[in-house]
Amino acid sequence: MSKSDPITISVDAMGGDHGPAVVLAGVAITQQRHPDARFVLFGESDAVLPVLDRHPALKAVSTFHHCDVSIRMDDKPSQALRQGRYRSSMWRAIEAVKTGEAHVAVSAGNTGALMAMAKFCLRTMANIERPAIAAIWPTLRGESIVLDVGATIGADAQQLIDFSMMGGAMARALFRLERPTVGLLNIGVEEVKGQDEIREAGRLLKETEMPGIEYHGFVEGNDLGKGTVDVVVTEGFTGNIALKTAEGTARQIAGYLKAAMTRTWMAKLGYLLAKSAFDRLRDKMDPNKVNGGVFLGLNGIVIKSHGSADAEGVAAAMDLAYAMASDGLLAKIEADLQTFHHRVSDEAAPEPAAPTILPGAAQ
Repeated sequence: MSKSDPITISVDAMGGDHGPAVVLAGVAITQQRHPDARFVLFGESDAVLPVLDRHPALKAVSTFHHCDVSIRMDDKPSQALRQGRYRSSMWRAIEAVKTGEAHVAVSAGNTGALMAMAKFCLRTMANIERPAIAAIWPTLRGESIVLDVGATIGADAQQLIDFSMMGGAMARALFRLERPTVGLLNIGVEEVKGQDEIREAGRLLKETEMPGIEYHGFVEGNDLGKGTVDVVVTEGFTGNIALKTAEGTARQIAGYLKAAMTRTWMAKLGYLLAKSAFDRLRDKMDPNKVNGGVFLGLNGIVIKSHGSADAEGVAAAMDLAYAMASDGLLAKIEADLQTFHHRVSDEAAPEPAAPTILPGAAQ
């Protein structure tokens, strides 16, 4: 598939809590936003084709492949990989990226199964031991990227550095930044704080000047919402808890506001007078607006949509897939990783020894 080809997105139409009806409605929204895009749809024909008939514009730019197996949201990754390899809509959507039929794959299905299949099918990039899931995080300054938010538990210094390189490449592609700022999530900003692997990763990032990122230093949990840096790097256990906490807090605040605005007739009047402001706040806090986790570190791009996402949420994930494929994310990641490893190797290489001059030898 050449760079001049239209962006093609492969879609697991059976993924998510709501199935093809919501998934295809979201794909149809993206098709309207990006008329040049093409789609390869995978799923059970009895479930997908009747829904696809209701979206004629999408149908005209799509290819459909019937699949016998659909991965359930409660399937264990090992079970899904064993039973769904080669035959499921999830596997075949990923495989379309490997074969070059599509530039990027999107699924709202089981996260563990999707990661297991993506790693098995696409394999990790050279020098990458573990992939990461990168999420877009709304902040007071706009948006940041946070990774890893659930692909791995624990990470050593080298893996945190790899995450930094991959997150920086994604920020350059998505935010059009020449040198995005990168921070390591820690319990304090002082260099003496934190676990050994975090302090070692910080030392190496500080000492190795990289053209693609600007290392900021350590950041704390409250910096996530502030937007202190463009990319926040952590390991998957901490990142996933932070993500779920932020989403839960957003819903909690929304619930508080709704209860407060409907308590009395004066409150209802105040809500009506400030409705546009509350609508903007609701949109800013809506997880659907920034839906889509990018699997980084694989030989191909895979996007994970929230399983509970509505059509607009699915469209947000599809739009992200389009942007990542259009901006050459894989090439940026490979170039950054190669540059970093070369620089570290050069700095670690010993100085050539001075020649030994034997007594009596000509000088």
